[in-house]
Amino acid sequence: MEGNSQIIFATAVFLISYAIIISEKIHRTVVALLGGMLVIIGGVINQEQAIEAIDFNTIGLLVGMMVIVGIARNSGLFEYLAVRAAKQSKGDPIKIMISLTLITALLSALLDNVTTVLLIVPITFSIARSLEISPLPILFAEVLASNIGGTSTLIGDPPNIMIGSATGLGFMDFVVNLAPVIVVILLVTAYLLKLIYRKQLVTRPELKANIMRMDPISEIKDPVLLKKSLSIIGLVIFGFFIHQYVHLESATIALTGAALLLLITRDDPEHALGAVEWPVLFFFAGLFILVGALEHVGVIEWVALEGLKLTGGALLPTGLLILWLSAIASAFVDNIPFVATMIPLIEDMGRLGGIADLNPLWWSLSLGACLGGNGTIIGASANVVVAGMAEKEGYHWTFVGFMKVAFPLMIVSILISTVYLYFFFLS
Repeated sequence: MEGNSQIIFATAVFLISYAIIISEKIHRTVVALLGGMLVIIGGVINQEQAIEAIDFNTIGLLVGMMVIVGIARNSGLFEYLAVRAAKQSKGDPIKIMISLTLITALLSALLDNVTTVLLIVPITFSIARSLEISPLPILFAEVLASNIGGTSTLIGDPPNIMIGSATGLGFMDFVVNLAPVIVVILLVTAYLLKLIYRKQLVTRPELKANIMRMDPISEIKDPVLLKKSLSIIGLVIFGFFIHQYVHLESATIALTGAALLLLITRDDPEHALGAVEWPVLFFFAGLFILVGALEHVGVIEWVALEGLKLTGGALLPTGLLILWLSAIASAFVDNIPFVATMIPLIEDMGRLGGIADLNPLWWSLSLGACLGGNGTIIGASANVVVAGMAEKEGYHWTFVGFMKVAFPLMIVSILISTVYLYFFFLS
C-alpha cells in the first residue's frame, strides 16, 4: 500500500475507530487495539514503528500509580478522610458537599481522578443514607472536582500525563502554571454548586447527629499499612517535584515507588497487579499506534497547516482556538483520544508556524481537554465511572439532566481559563 492509498486507509481506520469509541457499542479498548493492528496489517506502519509510537512513559506512570493506590486503599485512608470531612462539617449536607468537593480535588491532583472517585464515592453513599438525602448532588460535585483538581498536576488527569510525556514538561511546570487558575475555578464552581443545590441538600437535626456519631478512626483498617503507604506516597510526590531537575522520567519515579511499597509491605505482586486497570493501558497503546500511523502518512501535518491558515499562526488566536476546540470536543468525546491526536498536531503547528515557545499552547490544551470533560456525562472517564456506580445503587442520571447543570459550569471554567491565558500567556 503506497502514497494516497495509505493516507486514505490510515484516516479511515482512525475515523471509524473514533466513531465506534464515541458510540460505546464496543468496548473502547477493543476498538483501539483492533484499529492499531489494522494499520500494521495494512502496511501503513510496521511493528517496530508501532512500538516506537507507544509512549511508555505514560504507560509506566499509570502502572506505578495504580499499584501504589491499589495497595494504599486497603489501609482505609480514603474512607477516614471522607468521614473526617463529614464530621468537621457538623453533619450539614451543604458543608459536607463542599468538604468532599475539596478533598476530591486535592486527591485527584495527587493521584488521578478515576482512582479518586472510586475511593470517595462508596463512602458518599453511606453518608447520604445516614442523612436520608439523595447522593446525586454530592456525587455531581465530586465528578466536577475530580476533573478540575486533576487538571492542576502532571499526574492528575491522563491528558496531562500524555502532554508531559510528549513535551518533557515536569510536575512543577504544571503546578506553577495551572494550579493558580485551577484554585480559582474550583472555588467558583463550589460556590455555584452551593447555590444550585442549597434547597435539595436539607436534612433533620437528628440525622445530623448520626454523622457526628461516626468514628473516622474506625475506618482505618490497617494502621501499619497506612504508615507505610503514606511514607511511600510522600516520597513519590517529592520525586515528582524534583524529577525534572534530577533528569528522571515521571514513570521511573512512580514505578520505583510501586516497587518499594511492594517490598516493604510484602504484598503479593499478583494481588497488587490486580489493581492495575489493564484495559486502560491497552486502550492507550492502541491509540498511540493509530495516531502514530496518521503522523507517518502526513495527515497530522496537513491538519496543522490548515489550522495555521485559520489563525495566521499568531499565538493568541491559536491558543484560544485550541482551548475552546478542546473544551467543546472533550465534552462530547473522550478527551484521551482527542489529546493523543492534538499533541502531534500542536508540535507541527509550532514547527510550521515558527512558534518558538509552545508552552502556552500546551496549557491551552490541558485546560480545554481536562475541564471540557465536565461538560457531559461521557466527557471524561471519571464521569462514566461515577454514573455507573450511582446506577448500581438505584440512582440514575440522564444525559440531558447531567448536561443541563454541567455544561454551563464547564463554560464558566473555560471563560475563567480564557482570561487567565490571555493575561499570563497569550497576550
